[in-house]
Amino acid sequence: MSRLPYLTQARAPLTQEVSAVNEFGELSSVSVPAERALTVYVDKRELVTLMTLGAEPELLVLGFLRNQRLVRSPREVESITVDWDVGAAAVKTRRGISDLRARTAKRVVTTGCGQGSVFGDLMDEVDQLVLPSATLTQSQLYGIVNVIRQQESTYKSAGSVHGCALFRAEEMLLFVEDVGRHNAIDTIAGWMWLQDMEGTDKVFYTTGRLTSEMVIKSAQMGVPIVVSRSGITQMGHQVAQRLGLCAIGRATNKRFLCYTGAERLQLQPELADRGLRSSG
Repeated sequence: MSRLPYLTQARAPLTQEVSAVNEFGELSSVSVPAERALTVYVDKRELVTLMTLGAEPELLVLGFLRNQRLVRSPREVESITVDWDVGAAAVKTRRGISDLRARTAKRVVTTGCGQGSVFGDLMDEVDQLVLPSATLTQSQLYGIVNVIRQQESTYKSAGSVHGCALFRAEEMLLFVEDVGRHNAIDTIAGWMWLQDMEGTDKVFYTTGRLTSEMVIKSAQMGVPIVVSRSGITQMGHQVAQRLGLCAIGRATNKRFLCYTGAERLQLQPELADRGLRSSG
């Protein structure tokens, strides 16, 4: 069996210090998220330029290839080499990608921060995805929200980024931040592939809204439950319904809205804070 791909470890600083003037006219130094352009080349052919923090660029590229269905296994990739001096990621596959030009000719620019993109007829393949049976209790949902609340993050120190995480019940397996939530979920997808990890008993969390792209990517990872502190778009809702995916939004403190797949959520209304409802 082919080996897993060789990956460089081209980490980059996540924040940068800049000067800013506050409301009192005072000059101070503040941290802002770093944002870098990473151009991806597959077998020497330019594919796409991703705007990213650069925390885990190799996993980002691998997950991007997975979620675009350009490769079916990480073992199809021989290496991913990232060089920040030139802002490039060179992907070398073992046998090439058939019809790469045709498969990437059609591109849908999504609503993701930093402009996510979906290649080919990816959205037409939604009905082929079959999600595993999985449930989440209301108590576990509250546990997830609490873990995220306590998580140290670039967002807390510098703002302007999205965070995504992968959970097994209330256990956080991985937390990733990037300038766009689609980059963060692609990084998680790449990590899951390298771990040979199934999504059967996992929950995906994002700070951003649940768009169709986020729902599809979660489903492609085999993760049947997604949670967001934000809301859901009309198309995200439509796709989640078609997939039977449980989409939970507005999840803060003990509030939430389960938009789709409520049969996967084991409600425990006695745990809810009715005072929150009465206050607004």
